Amino acid sequence: MTADQDGSHPPQRLGLLLAWHGAVTQARMKRAFSAAGLTPRHAMALMHLEGGPLGQRVLAERLEVDPSVLVGILNDLEGDGLAERRRDPADRRRHNVALTAAGAAALRSTNAALDDVERDLFAGLTAADRTALRTLLARIDTHAGEFDCQE
Repeated sequence: MTADQDGSHPPQRLGLLLAWHGAVTQARMKRAFSAAGLTPRHAMALMHLEGGPLGQRVLAERLEVDPSVLVGILNDLEGDGLAERRRDPADRRRHNVALTAAGAAALRSTNAALDDVERDLFAGLTAADRTALRTLLARIDTHAGEFDCQE
C-alpha cells in the first residue's frame, strides 16, 4: 500500500489543485490591480477599451456582465477620469465608451504589475508549457453564469 492509498496524504484532486492555484493567483493579481488603483472588473473594462472605443452593449458582452452592472463600472471609471461615454454619431441613442489618457496610463501601470505577477507565477514553465496550459484551460467546462466576482 502506498502513502496515497493509506490516507496519509490528501488526494490530488484536479479541481482542488486548480482552486488552490486559482486562489493564490487571484490574490496576487488583486494586489497588482490595487497597486494601480483598480479592481479586477475595472481593469478588465480598460483592457477591452485599449483597442479603441466600444459600444456599451458590446463591452457588457465582452465582460460577460449585465448592462446594469456595466453602468456601475462605467460610472466608477468616468468618476476617476479613466473612461468616458460618448454618444455614437451614427446612432444618438447609443453610447460608445473610450479610454482617456489617464485610463491609458492606469492600464500601462496595471499591465506592468500583471507582467511581474505572471513572470513569477510561470517562471518554471517554458513557452511551450504556457501554450499547453492555455490550451488545456480553454477546454475546461466553466461558465461565466456560475461566476460571482465578489469585488
